[in-house]
Amino acid sequence: MARTRQDRIEGVIEWALRACAWASVLVTVGILAILSVETFRFLRDVSPFEFLFGTVWTPLFFQESFGVLPLVAGTLLVSAIALAVALPAGLLTAVYLSEYAPPKVRRSVKPVLEVLAGLPTVVYGYFALLAVTPFLQQFIPGLSGFNALSPGLVMGVMILPLVSSLSEDALQGVPRGLRDASRALGATRAQTTLGVVLPAAMSGISAAAVLAVSRAIGETMIVAIAAGQQPRLTLNPLVPIETMTAYIVQVSLGDAPTGTLAYRTIFAVGMLLFIGTFSLNLVSTWLRGRYREAYP
Repeated sequence: MARTRQDRIEGVIEWALRACAWASVLVTVGILAILSVETFRFLRDVSPFEFLFGTVWTPLFFQESFGVLPLVAGTLLVSAIALAVALPAGLLTAVYLSEYAPPKVRRSVKPVLEVLAGLPTVVYGYFALLAVTPFLQQFIPGLSGFNALSPGLVMGVMILPLVSSLSEDALQGVPRGLRDASRALGATRAQTTLGVVLPAAMSGISAAAVLAVSRAIGETMIVAIAAGQQPRLTLNPLVPIETMTAYIVQVSLGDAPTGTLAYRTIFAVGMLLFIGTFSLNLVSTWLRGRYREAYP
């Protein structure tokens, strides 16, 4: 009787887990279906060539133009600044915590870093606008009140815990025997870290980098608050720009009536974001497979 009850409980748990797995799949399929349908309706009225390669984005103006490159440029510019801060700092932090820090320091520093990931992004946005931008204007006179540099730097601080935590976990997963063998052959701690530990953990580190890229591209509130809402095709971080996510927020607030061509632009931009993040996941999978073959 006890065995039968246990089998029933395990059956319920298995059914619940299967239901959760299928629910996530169905939600993803539903989102993709809605994006595809609305994007198709948008592209019936706007040339795909104009949308992908146009350099002017004014769908809410009287003279409408639907070139998405200014939004893509703004998104990539802010993300590049954020990654320039988060990737090296996060990786160095992970190496220190994994290979050099005493256990007490590791147990103290890692939770403090993860607190940064728990702060609301709107706090980061206002911090970038009201603190970082005025500070930078003291050293960069030409810096606009809304710009790409300030939110990019703050976003780098925001995603730094993601990079450091995942990279540190990957480094900790490297077998201790590899370190001992390297040290036994006469390598220093730095040589062991750079030549043995980092290559062996590269699959996890690359996954952390890809997740950081996806997080930076998908960030909304920081850029919506501090970067401005001026879509322009530029690589100058000192001027206002607009990202894809910030534009989606702008239109979703009611600037365009539902069902209009301007309203459908948010689905087209959302599909572009989906394709970008999906491509990054494919790259991450390829990198993990490659490094697994090199370091089984």
